[in-house]
Amino acid sequence: MTQILLIEDEPLISAFIAKGLKAAGFGCAVGSTGQAGLATARSSQIDLIILDVGLPDMSGLDVLAHLRGEGFTTPVIILTARSSAQDTVAGLVGGADDYMGKPFSFDELLARVRLRLRSHRTAAPGALVHDDISLDLLTRRVHVAGREQDLSAREFALLETFLRHPGQVLSREQLLSAVMGFRFRSRFQHCRRLRSLLASKDRP
Repeated sequence: MTQILLIEDEPLISAFIAKGLKAAGFGCAVGSTGQAGLATARSSQIDLIILDVGLPDMSGLDVLAHLRGEGFTTPVIILTARSSAQDTVAGLVGGADDYMGKPFSFDELLARVRLRLRSHRTAAPGALVHDDISLDLLTRRVHVAGREQDLSAREFALLETFLRHPGQVLSREQLLSAVMGFRFRSRFQHCRRLRSLLASKDRP
């Protein structure tokens, strides 16, 4: 059974989400603090984590930093009342796979859980895969419809951001953060080139 770890300190929200996940056929472990969540993640086989930011003992972003720093590639969905553009960018840049604000629709949360699980399972270790696009994080190679494509470092960074958030509309701030430090004009030139490459059905 697919196991989901919910790190949430509000009892009513926690019980609501856990009940819904179990009704949908998932196993659900619950941690009400960051330390409890980290302990469960380290000691159990967890397939996905739903993470609140405002935890009583530490920030959820610190929990995320610990997980990514220890090599966990488990998909993480941040679910929090802190939903400004700045907070969203901080979460995604910190390694989250998705970011949802409260209040939320459980049906939407469930859809995102399934999407992240599906995307994670189709990717080989060190790779991001979506449809006929494959990005190898180790060799820095990109294949589209079986053909290798040459991308600049900027374009690779942008494509990695897109593939880490399939089905999600990314904000201007998120795209800018992916290529932080590059010249402003070139960021959008590379977006246009990627769009041209990926939009063609023939994938020349």
